[in-house]
Amino acid sequence: MAGVQGKVALVTGAGSEGGIGFATARLLKAGGAKVAVTSTTSRIFDRLAEIGAEGSFAQEADLTDPAQIKALIAAVTKALGPIDILVNNAGMAQSGKSQKRATLAQMTDESWDFHLAISLKSAFMTSRAVLPGMAKRGYGRIIHMSSVTGPLVGIAGSGAYAAAKAGMLGMARVQAIENGAKGITVNCIGPGWIQTASSSAKEVIAGRYTPVGRAGRPEEIGHVAVFLASEEASYITGQLITVDGGNTLQEFKVALD
Repeated sequence: MAGVQGKVALVTGAGSEGGIGFATARLLKAGGAKVAVTSTTSRIFDRLAEIGAEGSFAQEADLTDPAQIKALIAAVTKALGPIDILVNNAGMAQSGKSQKRATLAQMTDESWDFHLAISLKSAFMTSRAVLPGMAKRGYGRIIHMSSVTGPLVGIAGSGAYAAAKAGMLGMARVQAIENGAKGITVNCIGPGWIQTASSSAKEVIAGRYTPVGRAGRPEEIGHVAVFLASEEASYITGQLITVDGGNTLQEFKVALD
């Protein structure tokens, strides 16, 4: 199995030691990929030290800024080579900016724009930056870190987040159609309750009521990302792979005798 051996991967939103992005980066590196990681803060250089500087690269970047995206892609290409794999994981937890919950009727324009910018627009702009090169070389893998929230379920007070994550799936489907004949696949992962460094106590408790009986681990999302990034996943495109311990299967999501 060729997997991701020798491929160049860029993982966004990889600054948190206990997050999905860094777990994915570690697994890609273990699979033989050359890995670039980015986040909005200097802690990304701590993550670089942990995965090892040889065959790796790190840079701070605000992915809501097209100029910083262009600079990031150029720097990764210079350091490691053309990008074969893009994992769009950047989002609210990686931005370090907290947003209060609000119903859609109460939400401000600024809050709506912020949520869509950090998840959906950043994924759009980063994908747009790498797609021409992938098409020219006839190979590419793009993985958007969506969610079950939006594409499958909703949470009151998280309307903008849900819209952004549902938008990722719609975008992925169109990107898959537009680029399938060029050797490029585009897919989404829909995590459920995953215990990361940013998880609240309520989210961890909610994970206990999945059929599996616990919250997921970041590496359980990372393994799915690595598979979708592999050469072997060549006939999977435009899909949402749900990784939620079976939570969206159940009508009753409360403690039952």
